Amino acid sequence: MGCSEGVGAGPMSGSATLGTFGSSTITSVSTTDPTGDDASSGTSAETDVSTTSPSTSLETTDPTDDSGSSDDGPGPGCGNGMIDVGEDCDQGPANGDTSSCKSDCTNQVCGDGFVGPGEGCDDANGVDTDACNNMCVLASCGDGMINAGESCDDANADDSDACPSTCQSATCGDGFVQAGAEQCDAGGQSAGCDVDCTTASCGDGTINAAAGEACDDGNGNGGDACPTSCINAFCGDGFLYGGVEECDDSNGSDGDGCSSTCAAEFPDQCQQGNDPGTGSPWVVCSADASTAWIAANSAGTYHPVAICQSLGYDSVGQWGGTWGSVCGYNQASDCMNLGTAQFDYVWDGLGNCDADGLGPTICITVHWTCV
Repeated sequence: MGCSEGVGAGPMSGSATLGTFGSSTITSVSTTDPTGDDASSGTSAETDVSTTSPSTSLETTDPTDDSGSSDDGPGPGCGNGMIDVGEDCDQGPANGDTSSCKSDCTNQVCGDGFVGPGEGCDDANGVDTDACNNMCVLASCGDGMINAGESCDDANADDSDACPSTCQSATCGDGFVQAGAEQCDAGGQSAGCDVDCTTASCGDGTINAAAGEACDDGNGNGGDACPTSCINAFCGDGFLYGGVEECDDSNGSDGDGCSSTCAAEFPDQCQQGNDPGTGSPWVVCSADASTAWIAANSAGTYHPVAICQSLGYDSVGQWGGTWGSVCGYNQASDCMNLGTAQFDYVWDGLGNCDADGLGPTICITVHWTCV
């Protein structure tokens, strides 16, 4: 068929390309005005016609892919035994919140709230003085931290300082001897240690029953109610209780000069006295339960019976005496150097001087015995 002249009848140049399946087919047609003039612009006109056929695209999606998930838990690969992006660790089935690699594939650290390997505790707080410190170690006496129930903690085992190994401030009675502050500490009273942590001793003013003390007045006086034995005074203790006992010979026997009631049974050697009527002095040279030797001097006048009875005897035995150096005669009042006791007369109840209401008197060579 021929083409008529007119629009589109002029010479035509261009190309047409057949696209493959599923791809665009583009036909490009160029029409040139044979005059070379464009009616409006004076330029040549070229017309491009592009035809695009629909294209088809097929995509296949993996139904197991959850990479787009918004879940905040472990990543898709946590637990596969391989350290994937975003993981600190991955031990596969060994992952766990108490393991070195936790179930979310993060490393176990102190303060995460999980007790992991090497940790004694983990309370996930910043308090260093509670039951679990900030190093995940259980609080204990000696860790250097003053924890609940402790009054001190100097982290040493020295029991002689102000903070012993109990983590309780040192005090008398804790059983530890604090250097420079205590002499002893038995955890209470003991035979060697008073309750005030001083070394126990009779006379220190502290009654220590554990040491056998019944009293301790700390005055060192053996003649009061608490003698230097720190036992309450009693007859037979060997201490003369002033104003209460006449004697105390440490035994309960009678007839030895001091009775079982601590009453004197005969005078002591060198015991002195004065005649009840004349005031003349006399001294005891010796005495026992049956007799006593009394000496004076030739210048005095004496009532021998009255003196003997005041000493616990009944009467006079002998009297007189030989001139010489004997007890209380020609020796001033020396009663320790007895000399020889010699007497001139047996007592007849008369004496050799006057008698008065106190009885007969003697006044020459004055020695006598009491019986």
